[in-house]
Amino acid sequence: MQQPLKAESKKSENNRSKSVSDMNSNNVDDEEMEEGKLWRAAEKKHPWYDAPPKVKVTTKKGLCHMYVEMTFGLPPRSVYELFTNPNNLPLFSDKSWRQLLVNKRRKVLKRDGPMQIVEVEKVVAWDFLWWSGGMPINLIADENEKDLTGKYKKQKMKFMKVFEGSYKVEPIYVDSERLCKNKEPKSPEEYKKCSGGQGKIASKVTMDQYFQPYPLFNLPPLSWYIRRTTIKTTTTLLKMLQDMGAKMRVDPYESS
Repeated sequence: MQQPLKAESKKSENNRSKSVSDMNSNNVDDEEMEEGKLWRAAEKKHPWYDAPPKVKVTTKKGLCHMYVEMTFGLPPRSVYELFTNPNNLPLFSDKSWRQLLVNKRRKVLKRDGPMQIVEVEKVVAWDFLWWSGGMPINLIADENEKDLTGKYKKQKMKFMKVFEGSYKVEPIYVDSERLCKNKEPKSPEEYKKCSGGQGKIASKVTMDQYFQPYPLFNLPPLSWYIRRTTIKTTTTLLKMLQDMGAKMRVDPYESS
């Protein structure tokens, strides 16, 4: 006689949990809409400028490390969506209108609240002398929507023995000095209160990426080409994310 009661209790608990989750999601959507209005109004008077990504590269024992810092004139959750939403990727194209990065497949392997593990398959464009083509990349990504962090690691990737990295999105309280009387807010809630809801929130992204070619490919001159191409392609794609963010500040439907 106890089992039906337990099942009903569990079902009720799940429904409450889902209801709370939906409410939180609605609150986030409302906040993003308000942020969007602030950014669009500000863009008409004082357009935001995103400096190109700052990239520092070091190599130790054949392992290359890229450390990247960059900013976006968008709130953190919108920027995180740019990094994780596969629908954004086909917008990437170079001067010849070729897609530099295409999302082929995305499958959620495990989900636990705001955290999920995803298997993704992408194709990145490459050029070598007069040849060109697309190189498939299979990754496992660990995404945390609550902390706005992500990690990724290759499953299959030509030429690369190691290809992995992580990124984090953090808020920048753009108008805190002007609206908060030189008080540095510690949270979005505190910022909203001291700015009277009129303060814009931008984003800072920090990223670590490591890569190392397989033996034979890790010897000059091939290693030079692979290293140069990987750094250039990564930097170009990140700059394109910034450009997409700039369009979203003017038109929020640019990414759809």
